[in-house]
Amino acid sequence: MRFRNFGVRAKVTVLLVSLVALWGFAAWVTLREGVNLVGATTVDSGAVQPSERLLAELQRERRLTVVALGSTQQTPDKALRDQRARTDAARQEFAESATSAGVRFAADAALTRRIDEALKIAGGIGPARKAIDTGRSGRPQASDSYNQIIDSLYRMFDSVAALDDKEIARDARTMIVISRSGEYLARADALVAGALASGGFTASEHTEFMRLAGFYRISLEQAAAQLPAADAAAFDAWSKSRAVTQLRALEQRLGQRPNIGMTPPVTGAEWRAVTEPARAGLDKLITDGGDRLVDRAVPGAVGVVVRLVLAGGLGLIAVVASIVLSITTTRQLLAQLKKLRDAAHDLSDDRLPGVVERIGRGEEVDLAKEVPALDFGDDEIGQVGQAFNTVQRTAISVAAEQAELRRSIRDILLSLARRTQGLVHRQLTVLDVMERRETDPEELKELFRLDHLAIRMRRNAENLIVLSGSSPARTWRRSVPMVDVVRGALAEVEDYTRVTLMPMGDVVLIGRAVGDVIHLLAELIENAVSFSPPYTNVQVSGQLVANGYVIEIEDRGLGMKPEDLDSANERISDPPEFRITGTARLGLYVVSQLAKRHDIQVVLKASPYGGTTVVVLLPQELVQLDPTPEPQEGDKRDRLPRRQAGVTTAARPVAAENVRTLKSARQAGAPVSEAAPIVPAPSRSVPAARRPAAPTT
Repeated sequence: MRFRNFGVRAKVTVLLVSLVALWGFAAWVTLREGVNLVGATTVDSGAVQPSERLLAELQRERRLTVVALGSTQQTPDKALRDQRARTDAARQEFAESATSAGVRFAADAALTRRIDEALKIAGGIGPARKAIDTGRSGRPQASDSYNQIIDSLYRMFDSVAALDDKEIARDARTMIVISRSGEYLARADALVAGALASGGFTASEHTEFMRLAGFYRISLEQAAAQLPAADAAAFDAWSKSRAVTQLRALEQRLGQRPNIGMTPPVTGAEWRAVTEPARAGLDKLITDGGDRLVDRAVPGAVGVVVRLVLAGGLGLIAVVASIVLSITTTRQLLAQLKKLRDAAHDLSDDRLPGVVERIGRGEEVDLAKEVPALDFGDDEIGQVGQAFNTVQRTAISVAAEQAELRRSIRDILLSLARRTQGLVHRQLTVLDVMERRETDPEELKELFRLDHLAIRMRRNAENLIVLSGSSPARTWRRSVPMVDVVRGALAEVEDYTRVTLMPMGDVVLIGRAVGDVIHLLAELIENAVSFSPPYTNVQVSGQLVANGYVIEIEDRGLGMKPEDLDSANERISDPPEFRITGTARLGLYVVSQLAKRHDIQVVLKASPYGGTTVVVLLPQELVQLDPTPEPQEGDKRDRLPRRQAGVTTAARPVAAENVRTLKSARQAGAPVSEAAPIVPAPSRSVPAARRPAAPTT
């Protein structure tokens, strides 16, 4: 589904979700730096600083151990025992701090592995001491035991997380290299102190001393070239200090000749007096350099915190404000759109149909009152509202014009139909006079045919009157027998010879409904005859029921589909507004209007013979059950003469010769008995006494 097909609420929700996701990403990027900073701080305080203390204690214990082994002491002296205790305390502190939950959470996998490795190697100091105390380890083996522990700590330093600032990270690596160089100086110091304590170097010890001295000097010079200006100046001052100068002189003296097996040219006291201040100065340089790195990292940390506050705090405030503003704006927008929608529905569902209906009734309509202007302000919605005001004024005006046009067309149809009805009535009068004078059977038959055509023309004219919303002018003062009403309807059907009329019973129809019922039955019978094969008959029957009188019209045609039956019944029970363009169902529309006028129920249903049966239910107030000769006391209704007793009724088809009887039934001023024999009219033999009175118009 396309985004433009979403509703306003859905689109705003998508935009807000996108905004929240963008804020979350920015906050996470900044938070990650903060987490990295917090993690580096946690690792530094929980692992690096305790390990540095352990490193210093190990270096001291290593020197004392090597010196003790060089002096051939059998048991550790008090200084070595105290140093071992300090080393154990530092190792215990490092183990507890480095394995804490905070350090484990802040450290990555590589650092965690290095910490575990350093702790494992540091745990081997106990067996190493035992081997030293029992004489199973010499000076080289003892130094290697301490060197392995110290090397594991430096490997841990290499895995410590660094800040994202590349310059600070580079200077931090440089300080680690200087610290590693200081470790090699400490190893050389321990080696020389042990050799001097034993009275001289061995060949391997002298070679190792030369290697360590050269390595720490070269690494210091290389690292110094990478130091920033302040640290470089401090290193230059340290390298030119008296202690370092004397240390280099002593190293040159020890390196000029091996002195294997001879007394060294330097005493232990001289060596210690030089190396201790030189190492102390280097340790101070490393400590001060680290402090300066921390000071330089503080602005970066502050920047991280500021970005975190801006992206996290202020960004969250902005997101919340955007959400609140979006929700309120969306609610206002939807409320205005709902108002526009309701106004459109009110226009289409109520006002337009009401205006059209009132104009159709001929009422005057004030468009300014019927189209109140909608006020939505001056914003974009207000502009849409103003455009809608123009649209609804135009729609009301066009609807009024169309309604006036339809009313004018109905008036024209009514005028033409009235004129046609008058002309047809005059034509029927002329034909009636001619029929009375004519004695030739063939000529009389042709006149009857013209009479039948005129009757059908009159029905079509009355259809126009019904479609225009008026009622035909034909009315009866007296009630008419139901059989004569049906015969009057047959007289208006073209193919009336195919209609079989069944007994209708002793029931009369009141005069005010005779014309409309004749017209209604004629339309239904015409449909039944038209939509059934020419070799079949249409049967018309009637009987009294509890709710009135029922007339059934049944054909033997192909029938109608269930959906067509439902549509036709709905059209009859609830007739829609007549449209000039709809000509396919004019008969049903006429039937619906006539039935609605007298509260007559008309229902179409499937016939068991395969055709269609139409059930016409006339309400009780339209029929009379007691046709007395004279009105009873207090009863002002017209009554018909009683029928002769003993006369039976029989169903028989209407033949072509019975046109005169049908014409008499159409005029229906006097009764035409259903039981009376209907004979052909070969000549002008109908007496004047049998002619019914014409309906009043």
